[in-house]
Amino acid sequence: MNSVELNSSRDKLIILDQSLLPWDELYLEIDNEYRLADAIKSLKVRGAPAIGIAASLGIAVIMKRRGERSTSEFTKEFDRVADLIISTRPTAVNLINGISRLKIVLNKLLERSDISVKILEESLLLEAEKIKEEDASSNLSIAESVLTLIKPGSTILTYCNAGELAVSELGTALGAVYLAKSRGLDIKVIACETRPLLQGARLTTYELKRGGIDTTLICDNMVSYVMSKGMVDAVITGCDTIALNGDVANKIGTSMVSITASHYKVPHYVAGPSSTIDKRCKTGKDVVIEQRDPSEITTKWFSRKVSAEGVDVCNPAFDITPANLIDAIITEKGIFRYPFNFNKHD
Repeated sequence: MNSVELNSSRDKLIILDQSLLPWDELYLEIDNEYRLADAIKSLKVRGAPAIGIAASLGIAVIMKRRGERSTSEFTKEFDRVADLIISTRPTAVNLINGISRLKIVLNKLLERSDISVKILEESLLLEAEKIKEEDASSNLSIAESVLTLIKPGSTILTYCNAGELAVSELGTALGAVYLAKSRGLDIKVIACETRPLLQGARLTTYELKRGGIDTTLICDNMVSYVMSKGMVDAVITGCDTIALNGDVANKIGTSMVSITASHYKVPHYVAGPSSTIDKRCKTGKDVVIEQRDPSEITTKWFSRKVSAEGVDVCNPAFDITPANLIDAIITEKGIFRYPFNFNKHD
């Protein structure tokens, strides 16, 4: 699957609307910043790498469609659009990193006195396309490394969705599963439903069954049960932000899974591109945790509201898994072990 791409004329962003899966496969065309912001905020596109790719490609397309203007007007408009998109998902560091790369390219070109808006437009688009190509390459490298950590025939437990839908190609946490399948080394997957937005139930089971992977769905509160029965050989999750000390921000509930895995001596591996490492965050305490609409918990998937009227709701989108609970963090640069030094890997 290719959940984020450009159309053939490179003037529109095409995304698979993940908010409608697994019921409907609908591709959306995006050609302005408000549609892009809505797509990211409402999780029509989600997964840290995919968000970064969508933001980069989307902004490049939007700037290309603006028509004639001066370089100063172009820069001012870029900053406005970029600020709007960055505000949609503050925890997803790939989004910020992707836009920052575009900004670096833009500033470098503006040092030239003879630069044209046409060159600015094409340069941003080429850089955005490069971000996607690099993500696809890194996913394959990550999958190769993860595959060295799990035995053929193993059963892994995963949380949220870190497969094809969350990236450009293959996946981070699930990339090794697809790679193993292609080599005849079948790996079974237990997928947690992932409340409150059900990314595991809706998205992970959708893409794994589509890929012919032996998949079992469980409720989030069944993790301890399946681990206590020896049904899990390893936990593999993705990540939205990695702090410099190895603390990881991922979908809310990941830390619960990791704590349980530690109790039952099940290794927890985190897979993600190095672009997910946020140099601004020394520890997980520095990560901004997004708070989402209470209706996602009380109403979204139900025909009737399931909570008492007027009850307070806490709905953080992510939590922090402490570095000492994580057995390894795998990026395209290699396998890193606790205590984490991202300059030294296996």
